[in-house]
Amino acid sequence: MDFAHIIGHARQKEELSAMLQEGRLPHALLFTGPAGIGKKLVARSLAAAILCTGEGERPCGICEPCRLMAAESNEDYFELVPEAAGKAKPVIRIDAVRSAVARTIMTRSSGPAEAMGRVLLIDEADLMNEPAANSLLKTLEEPPAAVTFILITEKPSALLPTIRSRCIPIPFGALSPQEVEEALRRLGETGEAAHAAAHLSAGSVRMALRLVENDSLELLESVLSLLEGAPKLPMLEVFRRAEDMGKWERTRQSEWLGILALVLRDILLLTMDGGGTLLLGDTRRERLLALAQGTAGAQIHTLLALTEETTRRLQSNANPRLLFEGFLIYMSDICRL
Repeated sequence: MDFAHIIGHARQKEELSAMLQEGRLPHALLFTGPAGIGKKLVARSLAAAILCTGEGERPCGICEPCRLMAAESNEDYFELVPEAAGKAKPVIRIDAVRSAVARTIMTRSSGPAEAMGRVLLIDEADLMNEPAANSLLKTLEEPPAAVTFILITEKPSALLPTIRSRCIPIPFGALSPQEVEEALRRLGETGEAAHAAAHLSAGSVRMALRLVENDSLELLESVLSLLEGAPKLPMLEVFRRAEDMGKWERTRQSEWLGILALVLRDILLLTMDGGGTLLLGDTRRERLLALAQGTAGAQIHTLLALTEETTRRLQSNANPRLLFEGFLIYMSDICRL
């Protein structure tokens, strides 16, 4: 549970440790950054450190509050996450916020008397509906003593400005490919597929795991081979590919488009600097260089815009087969210019 075992985010861990040791930890923190990079791991470790009653480095992992945290049964720690009702999208409702806040105020630990701290972690805080957000705001305006609120979000702009203003922001950045690969190794994922997934994950361990599951090497090869053949792509092949891609699961479709965007960014970099550091690493530099030499920068910008628009439309439940059909036709036309 301690910070030392969390991969990456050295500056954030150091800052939080210093706040805790110096007794200046604020009553509310806002952890922001991309999904799957370890924000929640850091938040849980901070919670364990706040509740720890051991000597020396916190969390000690030995005292009763630490043991209860490890067993996920510490009654001074509360975690609030979005919940779905039927087919509706997950959301955090006012009843859940009120209940969680009431428990932080009323509940006392069965552990040692000195364990007086309490922590409420709100994951995906941007998914609070308006009544829930206003209810939390009232609590943050007059926070209960000895309670630390940790809000986690990928979209801080979706939170009420008044909530943001009452929290100390702790921004987190994406992990490096090497850090993601180390995280995958700890989770038992090794080999070329894990290596490729780490470079294609945009710094997210969660994304890397999905890419391993969906065979990242196959997706990357699909993207590269399509770009290499796009200028001469016959219409029958467009229809065949669009039909196949339309049958993929939505997650796989999104990941394919995400990999395409990464490949296009590397090609754009190579059109400007053939020796630049690539997001995908050096394994496929020669293929990417060949694509860069045959493509103008303006074409890459147009393809990137097309990819982003297709990703947006895919998320709005457009018909996947028709969407990819139009995408491939337009892509082929751009590459022929």
